[in-house]
Amino acid sequence: MIPDILRSNNHSARTVLKDFLKKENCRIGMMSSFTGKEIFFLLLDPSNSRNQVLIVDLDGANYSSFSSEFPQLHWFERSIKDLFDLTPLGHPRLRSNFVESAFDPELAPLQSQLEFDIHTKDRSRNFRFMKVGGEGIYEVPVGPVHAGIIEPGHFRLSCLGEYIQNLELRFGYLHRGVENTIIKMPWKKIRFAVEAAASDTACANALAHARAIESLIDIEISDSENLLRVAALEIERIAMHICDLGGMAVDLGCAGVASTLSRLRGDALGMAEGLSGSRFLRGFITPGQTRFKNGNIPDFANLRSLIQPLSSEIEFIVDWFLENAQVTERLAGVGKVSHNLAHDFGLVGVAARASGIAYDVREAFESAAYSRSHFKMALEENGPSGDCLARTKIRFRELINSLCILEDTFARLAEQDLTAQSDLTISLPNVLPEDKIAFGITEAFRGELIHLLKTDKRGAIERYAIKDPSFNNWTAMAICARGNLLADFPVCNKSFALSYSGHDL
Repeated sequence: MIPDILRSNNHSARTVLKDFLKKENCRIGMMSSFTGKEIFFLLLDPSNSRNQVLIVDLDGANYSSFSSEFPQLHWFERSIKDLFDLTPLGHPRLRSNFVESAFDPELAPLQSQLEFDIHTKDRSRNFRFMKVGGEGIYEVPVGPVHAGIIEPGHFRLSCLGEYIQNLELRFGYLHRGVENTIIKMPWKKIRFAVEAAASDTACANALAHARAIESLIDIEISDSENLLRVAALEIERIAMHICDLGGMAVDLGCAGVASTLSRLRGDALGMAEGLSGSRFLRGFITPGQTRFKNGNIPDFANLRSLIQPLSSEIEFIVDWFLENAQVTERLAGVGKVSHNLAHDFGLVGVAARASGIAYDVREAFESAAYSRSHFKMALEENGPSGDCLARTKIRFRELINSLCILEDTFARLAEQDLTAQSDLTISLPNVLPEDKIAFGITEAFRGELIHLLKTDKRGAIERYAIKDPSFNNWTAMAICARGNLLADFPVCNKSFALSYSGHDL
């Protein structure tokens, strides 16, 4: 999408943001900087698709923090400080989002060389955990190396007896400089890097990237292309929701459920391979077109026939799981995130909808692709409880809904002749349009995923920003653990199932 461009100063930007957020369903999708000389906000308006980028030019390395008025932005402002050395004065708790070893403490890796030379070199990322005082308080460190085979992240729990008083999060162990690497690559090769930004979200990242590029160079996608992309995205969602439900079963000691779901995830990945030639859908979605393995058209009728057996097994095993007293007693009332907090901190995906936030990119921005499918947003039916049980139920309902969408999509694809499309080669320009901003947005299995790029006066990509849904939701993980038993921390964490690598780009 090509957004409208607005410019403002630091003071009037607050009025612009407040007025914008008063409109129904409007939200802030991203906050960052292009070069370190400004900050920008991506403002999303699903009602009329008049999305905007609000740019605030800065005079120096400091600006007045927006976080006190817009709590969602506190995590964005921390990253801006790390990556651009722009200090949000008055931030309620300014600290680094990265460990010291993520990159040289004196480096601002995304700042332009000119701004780097001008700004002070005192860029220490001295991270201090919040200390909870009082008699009987003790700390429990978890990670960065975990008992399971998961990515590294550190959790510091301050406890009184068996109850968690505070949870501190620390990331950056996986920081790879993805955004900085992308702008140094030929733009036609970027798709390989974005797929690897978070490997369990390869398809959604490829799709968001493709949409950003297609908007920039004004490529219109055919109905069949949209159907193929819907199929790939829903397969990835199905596979990962099965994986996350299986992970919850492991933490609750339901080994039979966990092993069955692990097998069923393999069936979903088999559908991915049948569609794209890759079990993780790598290389399938590219700007302008989808790429079939060796040019071979998938057997959509056969792929459709695989869905009903998979759906029946999943419904049986998960119905049993959610009706098990052991499961409901462990999850109900645990790890609550209220509707108000979910709104204030800009939660997305399963976590948001379990707290009553009716936002799904598929409905808000992708309605054309899903217009004839069985899409139905999954929300809590009896009022939002926002606890671990609600998030687990929402995940299950989304999983079943995605299977219905996929079956309908395969049926429609089976009726189309894609022979000509398999031989089609889209001609892409060598140089992108000059001095433009574009973004792509999609509903990844964790929630709203955004890729935003800006070109310079030569048509080269000057800034490429990725906002993974986990970036929105880690704050909720810290909130929901407070007041719960130490033994409930693993299920709180698993109910969100957030990405470390998606945060540590």
